[in-house]
Amino acid sequence: MSGSDIGAGVTATDPASVRERLWEAALDADEQAAVTAVFAAVDSGMTPEDALLEVIAPVQRRVGTEWATNRITVAQEHAATAINDRVIAALSQHPAAGSPDEAGRVTVACVDGEWHALPARLLAEVLRLRGWRVDFLGAQVPTPHLVAHLHQHAPDAVALSCSIPTRLPTAHAAISACQAAGVSVLVGGAAFGPDGRYAQLLGADAWAPDARAAAQCLRAGVGRLRLTPNRPATDELPHLADQEYSMVSTAKPQLVKFTVAELENRFPAMQDYSEAQRDHTTEDIAHIVDFLATALYIDDPDLFTGFIAWTAEVLSSRDVPATSLIPALDLLSAQLQDFPRAQRHLAAARTALTPDTTPTA
Repeated sequence: MSGSDIGAGVTATDPASVRERLWEAALDADEQAAVTAVFAAVDSGMTPEDALLEVIAPVQRRVGTEWATNRITVAQEHAATAINDRVIAALSQHPAAGSPDEAGRVTVACVDGEWHALPARLLAEVLRLRGWRVDFLGAQVPTPHLVAHLHQHAPDAVALSCSIPTRLPTAHAAISACQAAGVSVLVGGAAFGPDGRYAQLLGADAWAPDARAAAQCLRAGVGRLRLTPNRPATDELPHLADQEYSMVSTAKPQLVKFTVAELENRFPAMQDYSEAQRDHTTEDIAHIVDFLATALYIDDPDLFTGFIAWTAEVLSSRDVPATSLIPALDLLSAQLQDFPRAQRHLAAARTALTPDTTPTA
């Protein structure tokens, strides 16, 4: 299907029909068709902001969902994401984007280790459309470099994006460093929870659930919308005094190594795994430990249980039984017997996988 075929007849501004055309083009890795579909809608009266948030953003969410349910490959997911990024870049040059009066200056960045840059890119473009001068720093911005940028350019605020929950400790450090540099911090992204609960916990000045809310917050003055009063750093997360987070984080290599080795003893079939299968198993165990450590950092077992439930769904879509996670949870529990909070998190996750049975000690 060519770009002209997909763009033909796109004269209405119905977001659903434009989304379907963009989805087809992204899945085909057809940049020309993708740009044509979105430009045709804008030429017909759709605002560039609506194109960003009601067309491109939902298509990108669909990309993630289709990958998680094993309906598209990793390569297709990467290609589709790249296409959507290219469409955003092209749309920024469309005459309809205009040049409104400047509202102020804001820095938009992803926290260090956060490689999902597209949500932040969407925010940056929405802010530009609304008159902000935006410094978009992209994915995985080391905190010292972010702070140096703030000192050099003195923006009115910084907007930090974090989609991966395991980056929350890093986000916490970035929030504190930006505030120490005298810049208010607005945060957003799936990592902060659907209601922004972790944004408040980590001391952000404000949280926004989406780009439009973020733009409104910045316009109102993010520094006047502090979620929580300033608190001494030592009082921010008192539960960390038990050192469970730091000890689990430090012991991650040993925890993963022991768990994988014991799984091989319990399941001799693993000895016949290919190198790729063995690597995937090791990566899965490492992710479990990372999420456990993060749940300990914010003291919320729901974060860990939610990750285990999501992982179970992904495994099920690949014809792997969700209960296959239970031995790994049991082995981690055996290694962390002296960690009461970790024990509670692991027990809650195990119960979520076997809701009709009584978990064993």
